[in-house]
Amino acid sequence: MTTVAEAVAAVERLWPLAGAEPWDAPGLLSGDPSATLTRILLAVDAVADTVDEAIEVQAELLLVHHPLLMRGVTSVAESTAKGALLARLIRGGCALIAAHTNADIVTTGTSARLASLLGLRDARPILETAPGLGLGRVGALPEPTTLGALARRLAGILPPTATGVRVAGEFDRPVQTVAVCGGAGDSLLGEAAVRAADVYVTADLRHHPASEAVETARVAGGPALIDVSHWASEWLWLETAADELRAALPGVEVVVSELRTDPWDFVVVQ
Repeated sequence: MTTVAEAVAAVERLWPLAGAEPWDAPGLLSGDPSATLTRILLAVDAVADTVDEAIEVQAELLLVHHPLLMRGVTSVAESTAKGALLARLIRGGCALIAAHTNADIVTTGTSARLASLLGLRDARPILETAPGLGLGRVGALPEPTTLGALARRLAGILPPTATGVRVAGEFDRPVQTVAVCGGAGDSLLGEAAVRAADVYVTADLRHHPASEAVETARVAGGPALIDVSHWASEWLWLETAADELRAALPGVEVVVSELRTDPWDFVVVQ
């Protein structure tokens, strides 16, 4: 018989909490560590749809990438969104664990998964936090391609979302060295490995950092930019995480949610 506590221990081995950023809040958020565990549901976000799915498939653990309580709250009343989710999980006998930046930095983490799917060779962290570990990845494509072709390839790799794939740069621009960061990555725009790449693939690029990066590239060189859905860029990692959990917890069923939790529903093209 496997328990939630054993799953917590497995998560800690796979994605040590010591590797999390200081501002992050991963780990066990709710649930009884002594409860029996037979099924785990993996999702990027703990939202109403994934919580309902976890209860419906009778999972005793919902493991998400994004912590539900990233910042302090003063109430978990069911009149609040987060309180309602926690109450639903507790009543349904489903624990909640998050593996966030501690899962980003490992050799099989979110950015490493994206780099692998793109076939990047000799991929290494953009910002190394320990030998072989760190945020983002940068490597080389097996063969040069164009910015437009790479964007189209990404569109085929990523699950579809309303916002699709946005690009800053000429369609025919040659690219081979690619930097990637799953999730929000504009904090890495100034890193030397990103500046030296032909293209930087990430999510949640805000107007001012993206505009400044484009203008800087005109003067001092720098990468083209590809902006994708935050959810989509990290959802790809769930299957890797599921395989690792299956190996760590034999006898426990591990299911990846197919629900789209990207917040956008449609876009109007002008």
